[in-house]
Amino acid sequence: MIDFSQIPSPCYVLEDRLLRKNLELLQYVQQQAGIEIICALKGFSMFSTFPMVRQYLAGATSSSLHEARLAFEEMGSKAHVYSPAYLDKEFDELLSYSSHISFNSLNQFEKFKEKSIANGISCGLRINPQYSEVETDMYNPCIAGSRLGITRNQLGDTLPEGIEGLHSHTLCENDSYTLERTLKAIEERFGDLLKQAKWLNLGGGHLITRADYEPEHLISVLKGLKSRFPNLKIILEPGSAVGWRTGYLTSTVLDIIDSQGINVAILDVSFAAHMPDTLEMPYKPKILGAHQEPVAGKHTYRFGGMTCLAGDFYGDYSFDEPLKIGDSIVFDDMIHYTMVKTTTFNGVNLPSIGIWREDDTFDLVKSFGYESFKDRLS
Repeated sequence: MIDFSQIPSPCYVLEDRLLRKNLELLQYVQQQAGIEIICALKGFSMFSTFPMVRQYLAGATSSSLHEARLAFEEMGSKAHVYSPAYLDKEFDELLSYSSHISFNSLNQFEKFKEKSIANGISCGLRINPQYSEVETDMYNPCIAGSRLGITRNQLGDTLPEGIEGLHSHTLCENDSYTLERTLKAIEERFGDLLKQAKWLNLGGGHLITRADYEPEHLISVLKGLKSRFPNLKIILEPGSAVGWRTGYLTSTVLDIIDSQGINVAILDVSFAAHMPDTLEMPYKPKILGAHQEPVAGKHTYRFGGMTCLAGDFYGDYSFDEPLKIGDSIVFDDMIHYTMVKTTTFNGVNLPSIGIWREDDTFDLVKSFGYESFKDRLS
């Protein structure tokens, strides 16, 4: 439904109507399960949409001082905060933007507990249930040597004085059945402590807005959890689920070359700088109008970015018609974990940011230039 000819290249484009659809589903889960869902800014920080997000979700979760300040200033609410460690020089300011702070270790809690409690912060501990179904080690917080969370053997039979909640995050784009099995592990190891807590934050990684997700099963799982621990307030903090399939990254073919028998199309975007999760996760991004895998007899191209990094490319795609220099290439599902991870490596410019409004008009929200590159340097 989008007229991409109205949109500059390169540009991240969010569709208002798709974001609203996701938010309506998340709000439904909140209401039916009797829980809170807050937006994880590490996955979705497009603050120009926060007025809409705030209509549906209970707030935001942050991983740093800057994210907490963004939530406070642009969403109008204090943040739930978790970081592996906090900086002395930032902590006083962080307190002013926070309602809940989860600590990664007992050392960190002991260091900051007096200031936190004095400022009315609800303090929690991140736990490691030593169970995760995440297959990519880079995203698995339960592997041996993980620095994220406290294992059961490090805690006694009672919660430390001043701790009101527990925080567990071991999912990554998983479904409610994975959550159900994860909760079993959490309850086996930390069930006695859950009975002493006021809240349980189950982190992110709940891909509730994916087409094959079963929200009703999630609701039943959460209701069951609440029936077993009626003292607990339950919090979920997805990021991907908020921005999932809500928009695109537009790009343009700058050149087409023959590289030892492989047709390579060079774009005005970079996989490494503008969509790094495609290389880190990794996953193959979808291109609108293309065959996502090579098809014999079709026109096949390997797409590469404009940085000097040899690995700044991703995959082969086929088209019914040959590509030409100047053609538009549109990547789907490019809103979550993209803008938050962009870099200006090689001095490449950042894509613009825009919104396709519900009245079918395009709003160019922000463009970048030399100053965005220079401001990161000295």
